[in-house]
Amino acid sequence: MAEVGRAAISDPGALLPRGFWAAVEVWLERPQVANKRLCGARLEARRSATLPSAEACGPGTSAGPEQKERGPGPGQGYPGGGPDPRPPSGPKQGTAFCESEEAQGQCQQEEAQREAASAPLRDPGHPCHAEGGEGDFLAADLDSLWDDLSRSLARGNSKLLAFLTCSGAGSQPEAQRELDVVLRTVIPKTSPHCPITAPRREIVVQDVLNGTVTFLPLEEGDEGNLTVKMSNVYQIQLSHSKEEWFISVLIFCPERWHSDGIVYPKPTWLGEQLPAKLARWCVQNRKSGFKSTLSLVSIMKYSKAYQELKEKYKEMVKVWPEVTDPEKFVYEDVAIAAYLLILWEEERAERGLTARQSFVDLGCGNGLLVHILSSEGHPGRGIDVRRRKIWDMYGPQTRLEEDAITPNDKTLFPDVDWLIGNHSDELTPWIPVIAARSAYNCCFFVLPCCFFDFVGKYPRRQSKKTQYREYLDFIKEVGSACGFHVEEDCLRIPSTKRVCLVGKSRTYPPSREASVEEKRTQYINGRRARPESPPGRGLAPSPPQVALGSTGHCDAHQALVAGVGCVAGAQAAERGSGPQAGGSWLPGFRPREKAERVRNCAALPRDFIDQVVLQVANLLLGGKQSNTRSYRNGSVKTWNRGESLSLAEVASALDAETLRALKRECGGLQTLLRNSHQVFRVVNGRVHIRDWREETPWKTKPPEAKRRLLSEARKTRLCWFFTHHPDGCALSADCCPFAHGPAELRLPRTPRKKIP
Repeated sequence: MAEVGRAAISDPGALLPRGFWAAVEVWLERPQVANKRLCGARLEARRSATLPSAEACGPGTSAGPEQKERGPGPGQGYPGGGPDPRPPSGPKQGTAFCESEEAQGQCQQEEAQREAASAPLRDPGHPCHAEGGEGDFLAADLDSLWDDLSRSLARGNSKLLAFLTCSGAGSQPEAQRELDVVLRTVIPKTSPHCPITAPRREIVVQDVLNGTVTFLPLEEGDEGNLTVKMSNVYQIQLSHSKEEWFISVLIFCPERWHSDGIVYPKPTWLGEQLPAKLARWCVQNRKSGFKSTLSLVSIMKYSKAYQELKEKYKEMVKVWPEVTDPEKFVYEDVAIAAYLLILWEEERAERGLTARQSFVDLGCGNGLLVHILSSEGHPGRGIDVRRRKIWDMYGPQTRLEEDAITPNDKTLFPDVDWLIGNHSDELTPWIPVIAARSAYNCCFFVLPCCFFDFVGKYPRRQSKKTQYREYLDFIKEVGSACGFHVEEDCLRIPSTKRVCLVGKSRTYPPSREASVEEKRTQYINGRRARPESPPGRGLAPSPPQVALGSTGHCDAHQALVAGVGCVAGAQAAERGSGPQAGGSWLPGFRPREKAERVRNCAALPRDFIDQVVLQVANLLLGGKQSNTRSYRNGSVKTWNRGESLSLAEVASALDAETLRALKRECGGLQTLLRNSHQVFRVVNGRVHIRDWREETPWKTKPPEAKRRLLSEARKTRLCWFFTHHPDGCALSADCCPFAHGPAELRLPRTPRKKIP
């Protein structure tokens, strides 16, 4: 065997060796975090086991590199050399017999660390713990594979046994101890450029007390039997030497290693990239507050569906007519559509249904998600308060409606299977309510983004959670109050807000609908006491702060023809304490305005912007920090570059009326100053006068399109410094890209329209 790489670990706060097993958990369950060519992994089964007894094995083999002091296994904290403090094996397999108090404490530590290593595999919601059916078959499969491997080791495969136990040259393996054995399936990404699409299985052996994890890939023989692929066996070790911890990666047969570039990377990657990532994960010491990605659907099915949809709809990127980033929005909606298609496919299989689910996307935006789902055979439509240009490109088969949704008895969908809220803003907390009141079989899927309550912005209340985590918990609370079993999952989309909430089953039988509706109404009315603010506006802080700052599906086609369902008087009367038919469920709700208002300071009056820019510039120039710099043409001039001030200091110098005008814009004062790029630099919350002598020229030749734009924009605007700065412009007229006086002004060319 050979060591192909190692990485040292700094251990602040004594996080090791527990942190090592947390890092191993990531590599076991989410290898795609490190290896981007993988889609994920599934832990199929686990068991406890022991290696064959030393008497049954032949002589050992060389361990390759020099023998390092084995890092204290979990629970062993000896700082440097000295004998291994592990107690001898006792009368009970996997448990040491301790007589002294010191030894007893050591045993308790070892047992605690053994539990820490195996705990990640005991998640009852994980696929490998399914009861009955496939789970039992896979557990039996693992038992059979391990029995075969144990017999092979006992019959004379001493080299592999020595590799598993880290035995030295000519030494015998240590006394039997308990191991954690996992059957894992590694799933590669499905791609037309990658010929390998079949998942690969492997046995993972965790030697908790010895601090090693060994990966034994499995391959299918000529007769269909699974055997260990000896050429691709590797091991991750935690070691301790001279007061330093480090992680090593060793390959059993480096000369026979076969790399496919996907499931089995090159040895250089295993030796350089993997140990470095594991070492970083070891000391992060923070547990994510979110679930692993795609925990509610089959990863293999999702990967296949995503690649197919991505290939099918990739042309949308080239013809995207909106001003938003086409790649982000197209591939994000493709990923969401793939997730929903697999979620719905598994729902049909679970309930024994054949008809495809119908849906309504509330706040559908650009409508691409509706277009993809409809094209894939699911009847549905999207509703948004504002029509988008791209809607005309989809064709008549994609049903998109321009309308405002106000939660009341007239906006129910009794014949629709699923309600979707994809970044639905002020409608997000209402979607579980609308689904619950539409029909008992109606389900919901929401992907929360902006933080809205039933009326206005959601006020943060818990400082111990992130605002995002707190808001997700609020939406889950709403779903639970509406009678749903709410499940959480994390999507694989190019967004920081990628946690979705799914409600596809109820916590009560249909006969209890009236009593649940009464509690539902009480919950919603109980939120009336919360502070209210219109959509798009937060609570009003002080001006300086703002300036900174269930038998089957219905006939889906008939449901969609019927339009927005209106519950009859009998259903409205059934709710009793609920709102009257046609009335608003909670006074104060305001749907988003149809005309999207520009709030990036660009629509502010020109005189107002010029006044703020001049006032801030004079404030900075009052610092009198002059300096002498050379021109690019060789001349020398003293020029006042002013001082730097924090945004808070600048805001405190502005009058209250100016701050009130700025607080209505996104980003407030900071946005206005960043827009005035010619005059200011805003870096790390501090405002500086821009010194154009320090602007670094292009290190490489800019692209042709960039050069053309720079050429066309030159001298089309007046130089602010030439007109307003006490020392004039720091650049000469021929070097300055702006016009020094009206005589130099050029008319800007009319920008060419984008061709869809």
